[in-house]
Order: sequence, then C-alpha cells, then structure tokens
Amino acid sequence: MKTELTDFMKKLKANKRNLSTQQFRTIKGQAFAGDIAGAEKGLHKLLERRCG
Repeated sequence: MKTELTDFMKKLKANKRNLSTQQFRTIKGQAFAGDIAGAEKGLHKLLERRCG
C-alpha cells in the first residue's frame, strides 16, 4: 500500500497544474484516507474533463 500511495502521489503532483487547488486537495485527502483506487478514478475523470 505504501508504494501504491507513493506512486499515486507522484502522478498527482505531476498533474497539479491541471487541477484547481480544491481538486488537488480533495484527491490527495482521498488517497491518504486509503481510497487510492477511488482517487485514481477521480483524478482520471478530472483530467479527462480538463484536458479533453
């Protein structure tokens, strides 16, 4: 789980400029709460909306 979180946080930080502050904080909180799969899905959905 620790490596999953680390890998996800790298991906999240790489996409930080494509998210609003609130979106970033929400997804980050979801991941730290243990729902990495949900955070991945949410990040993908937000990036899909934002970047096309």
